Amino acid sequence: MSQYQHLLEPLDLGFTKARSRVLMGSMHTGLEERKGGWERQAEYFKQRAEGGVGIIVSGGIGPNEEGVGVQGGAILVDDEGVQKHKIVTDAVHEVEGALICMQILHTGRYAYNNKAVSASAVKSPIHPFPPKELDAQGIEKQIQDFVTCAALAQKAGYDGVEIMGSEGYFINQFIVKHTNKRTDEWGGSYENRIRLAIDIVRRTREEVGEKFIIIYRLSMLDLIEDGSTWEEIVHLGKEIEKAGATIINTGIGWHEARVPTIATSVPRAAFVEVTARMKKELSLPLITTNRINTPEVANSIIAEGQADMVSMARPMLADAYFVKKASEGRGDEINTCIGCNQACLDHVFSGGEISCLVNPYACNETLIINQPLTAKKKIAVVGAGPAGLAAATTASERGHDVTLFDGAGEIGGQFNIAKQVPGKEEFFETIRYFGKMIEKTGVKLQLNTKVAAQDLIKAGFDEVFLATGIVPRTPEIEGIDHPMVMNYLDVLKHKKAVGQRVAVIGAGGIGFDVSEYLVHGKTSPSLDKHQFMKEWGVDLSVTSAGGLAKEAVVEPAAREVFLLQRKKSKVGAGLGKTTGWIHRTTLKHKGVQMINKTQYVKIDDQGFHVEINGEAKILEVDNVIVCAGQDPQRELQEELVGAGMNVHLIGGADKAAELDAKRAIKQGTELAATI
Repeated sequence: MSQYQHLLEPLDLGFTKARSRVLMGSMHTGLEERKGGWERQAEYFKQRAEGGVGIIVSGGIGPNEEGVGVQGGAILVDDEGVQKHKIVTDAVHEVEGALICMQILHTGRYAYNNKAVSASAVKSPIHPFPPKELDAQGIEKQIQDFVTCAALAQKAGYDGVEIMGSEGYFINQFIVKHTNKRTDEWGGSYENRIRLAIDIVRRTREEVGEKFIIIYRLSMLDLIEDGSTWEEIVHLGKEIEKAGATIINTGIGWHEARVPTIATSVPRAAFVEVTARMKKELSLPLITTNRINTPEVANSIIAEGQADMVSMARPMLADAYFVKKASEGRGDEINTCIGCNQACLDHVFSGGEISCLVNPYACNETLIINQPLTAKKKIAVVGAGPAGLAAATTASERGHDVTLFDGAGEIGGQFNIAKQVPGKEEFFETIRYFGKMIEKTGVKLQLNTKVAAQDLIKAGFDEVFLATGIVPRTPEIEGIDHPMVMNYLDVLKHKKAVGQRVAVIGAGGIGFDVSEYLVHGKTSPSLDKHQFMKEWGVDLSVTSAGGLAKEAVVEPAAREVFLLQRKKSKVGAGLGKTTGWIHRTTLKHKGVQMINKTQYVKIDDQGFHVEINGEAKILEVDNVIVCAGQDPQRELQEELVGAGMNVHLIGGADKAAELDAKRAIKQGTELAATI
């Protein structure tokens, strides 16, 4: 009997069965609009089907031009589109028992185009285009376009559709007072405001017949002012059930909500109790979602009866064979999603293609291919950080003889620093995964080994990968050698004592990480759901409309911190597109003073002398912590090249302008896949 037996059980939908209780949640890949993108998606989805997913849900497809997210985005409105989608559905259905549904996504006022429409002309705070308020005829057109899109999806070979009714998109915009200011039959009372959602589901069911999956994504927690009350949400759920939905999926938070819902700082399965409460009200299967990334967590949710299925989107990017590995008792071989958003959401919201920081093969299955081995080589990889780990395990998996050296007593490099930062504990999972891959692929690991160039030369390696990382940069400031000054490695790696008042030089990713480390106390909100909800002002019982508490209750900061940068730009402007605001808000909650346009004058016993906006000040601090960038560490390169060795620089040793694990892992993987 599998330890994940509940997760691996089939789910009987009456006219069909899902092979497992895992639903691959919808993610727009960015391939939908690119040349050759449908063929690439076909392989991407096929591998997830081979990996054992119960139901796959595609990226969001618009039902018309006004509903699509961006100008020129993917829509399904005619038979030409049907043929493109068939490329994907045919590939998925080559796998016995695999099911795939197409998400119909109408973005409403979230559309990045001047055709945006909504319930009312209320502009989104995160989008530039004000929407046009639809008249009755326009609403009828939108409903019919949903129905037509579903019929075309059925024609294209999909097993069903997911109707996106949450996350603040078009249907959701009709449901809540926050965006629906109408006084006609589509506004005012709650019964009027939910007519659109019910009509779309009912008329879609009438069009596609009984033996076609309709998933409705229900917003169970809006996390905005004037959102739905719990009583309203339950009422809508019951009406959607009556209208003909097969399954109801959980939606958490609008995109404009100021509460993190899927970032790595969110506790695992943070919102599952919302689905569990709804499960007591409805009889059709319910799916739960958000920050579920391991088979242990997913299995426990099903075992405890909190949901009938578990939606995991980004975990299927991180490992296409997640379910298969779990079913074969290889849960420790799963490449775990760390919730970083760096290669997925950050890419798609910038108009790019998604992939995965820990798995660069994701969405690149036809581009990054491990080449057949033509000649076995003896390879040295120096440095067991992200780049070195990716390179060593990939090369060894292909059949090369690989030795991995590191001067430290453990693998992980900079990830051992990151995993200590509150909200980044998930980074431990990547180290765990690579540790298992070292064991499985047969990499010869030599820790506590400060390897010299002559050692590598004498050993006769055919190739040397230098993944030796970086050294922190020391800025030229008078008094920079003062005893109160330390760098970020002194704090995060060497655990030197830090005083109660601290100035941090440099407001890049490392500066923010150090600041978060310093202001948090003994507990991290990302590991304590109760504390997380208190600090972000979330009421999971939804006693108030939208599920926002009256006020957030933030634990006092452990220290007073000044986060300084020379640039005129907003502090933290270079952080991740979808997570930067979370880091800035967290530090703001903790009282961190984030100051730009700062000139560093000198450091002495009085403190840190600076000029802020041209005004001289002395920050009376106990410590100054330098996070002012880093330089590549390449001391072995010259001697190795001089001896005629084939040397490759990867990761921070190649480019250290900003620590970038996404680039490091991809670079190490790509090089090792072809050498």
